[in-house]
Amino acid sequence: MSIRIGDTAPDFSADTTHGNIKFHDWLGSSWGVLFSHPADFTPVCTTELGELARIDPEFQKRNVKVIAISVDTVEDHNKWVQDVNKVNNVTVGYPIIADKDRQISKLYGMLDQTHLDDQTGLPLTVRAVFIIDPSKKIRLIIVYPASTGRNFVELIRVIDSLQLSSKQRVTTPANWKQGDEVIIHPAVEDDEAKKLFGDFKTLTPYLRMAKQPVV
Repeated sequence: MSIRIGDTAPDFSADTTHGNIKFHDWLGSSWGVLFSHPADFTPVCTTELGELARIDPEFQKRNVKVIAISVDTVEDHNKWVQDVNKVNNVTVGYPIIADKDRQISKLYGMLDQTHLDDQTGLPLTVRAVFIIDPSKKIRLIIVYPASTGRNFVELIRVIDSLQLSSKQRVTTPANWKQGDEVIIHPAVEDDEAKKLFGDFKTLTPYLRMAKQPVV
């Protein structure tokens, strides 16, 4: 199954380190971030889970729930979390989904047919990220190579941009971060832009910059 930006995130029931959940019910009215990991006890992912635990308060401030998924069991997840906590000096507080039968990974198109589990011969999951909005629509998909750890600061930046553009008629330029100027949406006429944003700069007829509005 191919998942694209704008699709409704597939719902599912699963066992996790926090008990059984139904994904859409668990998300509720929050934004969500789903992170996949090839397997437990892997080095890059151990650093990622630790960093995610460290900056989880930043996600919570933005009304974002985070959840990880791996193809191992809840029992293995709980053992792995002990390593993650020890190595990174954190306490993992978010759930990790057990996807032993690969059904959720298949649902989200996350199976990597080029990397198979040495013991089972089954495909492992790619290292993907899905950002999901409160209407359960997928707003971002990133797939990382096995050798490269994810940039969680960038994910926070993208969430800030998505949340801003969901409430204001703006988009964000290259390397934008909170407090920087924004781009006025091309569909907004100049007269309306003046009412919405006050003074703004016209660089070209299709590129107008304004101060970031308050959300």
